[in-house]
Amino acid sequence: MSLPPRSRPSNASRGSSVDGDPARDAAALEARRALRLLEAVAEDSAITQRGLASKLGMALGLANLYLKRLVRKGLITCVNVRSNRLLYLLTPKGISEKTRLTYEFMEYSLWLYKETRRHLHFALAPKIRSGAKRFAIYGTNEAAELAYLSLKEHGLEPAAIFDGTGTREFLGMRVHDISTYGDIQFDLMIVATLDNPQSEIEALMKRGLTRDQLVTVRNTDSGQ
Repeated sequence: MSLPPRSRPSNASRGSSVDGDPARDAAALEARRALRLLEAVAEDSAITQRGLASKLGMALGLANLYLKRLVRKGLITCVNVRSNRLLYLLTPKGISEKTRLTYEFMEYSLWLYKETRRHLHFALAPKIRSGAKRFAIYGTNEAAELAYLSLKEHGLEPAAIFDGTGTREFLGMRVHDISTYGDIQFDLMIVATLDNPQSEIEALMKRGLTRDQLVTVRNTDSGQ
């Protein structure tokens, strides 16, 4: 269980190094879930499987599967304190694995954020030269922050920020419900997710946006 190795983009691939590699993304997701589970157990040895599922934002069955996997690997041990009550404890091997994964995840995250900003810089430049000046951002997360910084590097402010609810502020700006996008003028929309953006792209296109209006923070097959 390890985070995927970082790729070293060549000069020829500048601006397109953050590719949505399914194998790498899957490995990163597995390692991140394992780390979060180890962290949750370290914080509360009396946590229940239902509590783990809630904390990790996953289905109860999936949390149970991951927990059993870590027990089999010798990273977690179960201790019966009552007939219907278990304590989950990190083993010395589990403590070591948690430390290793924490370090690897921090290193991977720093690389990913750096490469995402580089990709966005080079992805936005030709569109700006072609006359696009008003960029909206879809998302209120870390990827949206990177999109915001990339726009600032080009001397631009977001035309608007959208999400699925539009109930709060983000980066000091009002967040609009995506259903109201037709009321706001913008040239292109940045789809702000570090995960595979295909589901977001499809959802936005169903709302009437065209693929040419969407810019992703990672490479897709269409080269956006």
